[in-house]
Amino acid sequence: MFSLSPIKLMVIAGVIMLLMGPDKLPEVAHKLGAAWRALKNIQEKIESEVREAIPDLPSTGDIARIARSPVNLLNQLADRVDAKEAAAAAVKPAETGVDPSTVAEPPPLLTPPPLPAKRTDEPPSFDPSLN
Repeated sequence: MFSLSPIKLMVIAGVIMLLMGPDKLPEVAHKLGAAWRALKNIQEKIESEVREAIPDLPSTGDIARIARSPVNLLNQLADRVDAKEAAAAAVKPAETGVDPSTVAEPPPLLTPPPLPAKRTDEPPSFDPSLN
């Protein structure tokens, strides 16, 4: 449909510069730069306020990386949980005096349902409407 490649954007920018002429070009460039700076300042203010409210938030680069690959986020979270569980397991026996080899492992949270038994006494059915 309508896509803008980098070459098309450069052509559009060149045409705009030619139409504005040398008189207005520095003024427009200055306004664009000021607007860009203002947007960056707003972004920094918002980010600093969010970081004050949520100090454990990952860096902006990490968030962008997470958005590109959510599977890596899930892997990192699983690693954190495993590390916390390992740390808790290492601390618990020392605190309670219980031998970790005698502690029964809990059953898995999700167990797959049993597969139905296959019947071999019935011939395969034929449905003529599938032709």
